Amino acid sequence: MSESEEAQHWISALTSSNFSSLVVDTLCDEAGEAGEDIAVGCFYFDSTVQKEHSAAAVLGALLKQVVGSFEQIPEEITDAFRRHKKLIGGRELQLPGIVKMLGSLSSTRRTFLCLDALDECAVTDRAKVLLSLKKIIKMSRTTRVFITGRPYVAGEVGKNFAEGIALVSISARTVDIIQYIYAKIAEDANSGEMDERLEEEILKKIPENFSDM
Repeated sequence: MSESEEAQHWISALTSSNFSSLVVDTLCDEAGEAGEDIAVGCFYFDSTVQKEHSAAAVLGALLKQVVGSFEQIPEEITDAFRRHKKLIGGRELQLPGIVKMLGSLSSTRRTFLCLDALDECAVTDRAKVLLSLKKIIKMSRTTRVFITGRPYVAGEVGKNFAEGIALVSISARTVDIIQYIYAKIAEDANSGEMDERLEEEILKKIPENFSDM
């Protein structure tokens, strides 16, 4: 990967995560203001640690967050963990069990599941994650899913959620990218190491090679 491509990937991933964080924060704030029983779960994919993003790990992380929205841990959750502890080696919950629990719990309250940068999940795991989310939505009509990713994963998402899906294409304007870079440079603790010439080159090169993102 060239320096230009690496810079594009870094900024694309960073702005995507910021966008998803804004969505999650907004949902959590609105839930608190409304005083409703709302559960919010989120997962941020990272291509550098794909091996840690198995479908069971992703759905397990979402389940943990949804459980955290309850004042008391539901009995079915504690019972399931007790049963698995009794098994040889204390086997962890498997994907089918996680999906069943998440579907059951999310059906008791409005639930929002947010997945950022789905394209950075390995293809095989990505298919299992989407299929699991499809099953959860069938069990819980009050569940909504928010997903971000590069355009090429849209077909996979649409295949699993043929009904009730809204695809929104978002592309950054050059002026937005430049403003963002300015802001990140201003926050740099080692800004003294960058002269005006390097700063000008960064502000010129990255926006030039960013049109396809």
